[in-house]
Amino acid sequence: MHRIAIVGSGFGGLTAALELRRRAPELEIILVSPRPEYVYYPGLIWVPSGLRSGDDLAIDLRLFFARQRVRHLAAEATGLKEGGRVLETTAGPVGNDGLIIASGGRFIKRVPGIEHAIIPCAGVAAAQAIRDRVRALEGGSIAMGFAANPNEPSAVRGGPVFEFLLGLDTQLRREGRRERFSLHFFSPAERPGNRLGPKAVDALLAELRRREIQTHLGYRLKGFTDHSVITEGEEFPADLILFMPGLTGNEWFDNTDLPRSPGGLIQADAQCRVPGFERVYVVGDAGSFPGPDWMPKQGHMADLQARAAARNLLAELAGQTPKARFRVELLCILDTNEHGMLVGRTERFNLVLPAWRLFHWLKRFFEWLYLRRYRSL
Repeated sequence: MHRIAIVGSGFGGLTAALELRRRAPELEIILVSPRPEYVYYPGLIWVPSGLRSGDDLAIDLRLFFARQRVRHLAAEATGLKEGGRVLETTAGPVGNDGLIIASGGRFIKRVPGIEHAIIPCAGVAAAQAIRDRVRALEGGSIAMGFAANPNEPSAVRGGPVFEFLLGLDTQLRREGRRERFSLHFFSPAERPGNRLGPKAVDALLAELRRREIQTHLGYRLKGFTDHSVITEGEEFPADLILFMPGLTGNEWFDNTDLPRSPGGLIQADAQCRVPGFERVYVVGDAGSFPGPDWMPKQGHMADLQARAAARNLLAELAGQTPKARFRVELLCILDTNEHGMLVGRTERFNLVLPAWRLFHWLKRFFEWLYLRRYRSL
């Protein structure tokens, strides 16, 4: 019986486990992650307003693992040996016949004064800290922004920042407090969110203007203080700063011979294989993949890559040439806590539909549908 090891219990890791089990019922699957838990990161945008709590978004996976006959090892990956056939972990070595790395990315925390900012997608605790800080403020200035990995511009996750910002504007208006606050958006890019497509950027910038959110664009970020954001062009006040840094690879990658991209991610081919390593695959934020420069770092993309990686790994185990390729597709609803803008992009088209209340409810329905597979039934 073949044993497959998976690193990570996020979008890519769990989708890979489901796809492997569906296609190979006899397979032995071991999944390595610090806890038997899945955090639904897209829902973090609703924590500050109270629409979601941490308990809503942190899913206990123990019954899911039992149903899927996946052995969970509560540990962190620390390295690789024997060309990937031995995964080193804090709980000891894990031998395998195939490996899928889905351990996500790591935020680059090099901006001076970053300790004064909250990274909104760092997890449930970060979203709850935003909620508590906003509740405690009677007024003032709130700044939100994002930046990319300078060595790999595609390694960025900016969409959630727009959602936190627009959602906060909606929340403050509902609470009757909006006039006490000035909201700011900052980015080194002149047209932030360009991976969504030109139409989406135009629509987002227009929405920021309509909501009287001040923009600070096109200047390199120099740092933060406990009361301001400093760029090469200006310094502006901020009583609360939310900042999404660019992504790079996990620290444990440094203890391996895995090929790395300029930005520190694991290099992959169009089949999600890691070049030079037999039956070793990477999916999601941990990898750098060939394709258009707008290829997103989002859960949907990780799911697509995980399904391709699982199919290709099983093909290799069967002595066949792996041929499955993942579809490059950006699909998201940029939510404002009451409306949502639907954005879709492939290599053939770019679709942007204006903000409708229906899309907000569609995003909530998708959350319920997606989490249903992991919740205890």
